[in-house]
Amino acid sequence: MVYKFTLLSDEADNFVRVISIDSEATFLDLHHAILESAKYEKNLVTTFFICSDDWEKGQEVTLIEMESSSEYDNLVMEDTKLEELLSDEKQKLLYVFDLMTERSFFMELTEIIPGIRMSKPECVLSKGEPPVQTLSEDEMIGGSKLTIDENFYGDEDFDLDELDEEGFGDMNFDDSSLFNDDRF
Repeated sequence: MVYKFTLLSDEADNFVRVISIDSEATFLDLHHAILESAKYEKNLVTTFFICSDDWEKGQEVTLIEMESSSEYDNLVMEDTKLEELLSDEKQKLLYVFDLMTERSFFMELTEIIPGIRMSKPECVLSKGEPPVQTLSEDEMIGGSKLTIDENFYGDEDFDLDELDEEGFGDMNFDDSSLFNDDRF
């Protein structure tokens, strides 16, 4: 069986990728096909989420094994075949390509073609430019770098000594009375 996935981005106008891949391929194979179709570097940690029809995140499939407190099993791309988790057309997925800012491609399993096998994934439609793979520090915080001396506390004339005047001046980590509690 062949799966056709359509990828869209809410960051880039007219960005569309359609990838055909064998249903017995792994999520790692799909991951590589996505990176290649977007011309992204392969040195960042990414993850897939199987989603509900309302884009609520469900089962996660990670690039590397991670400890998770999730209600779902910890699945790794290399060990998980697509057909193990996907069997219905219109199934939705998120492919998080920038974990630091949770930037994602919205994916849908748009077509299942029975009776055909593929040896390797193929990008069968490529329109538009993908969003940049990672954001710069400026882009992450809305285009302006903040420093403690500038607008971090909402006042350009912020004086670090003001904290001491508001009750922190008496605190000293060398003061043993702070640790004379039987709970420690």
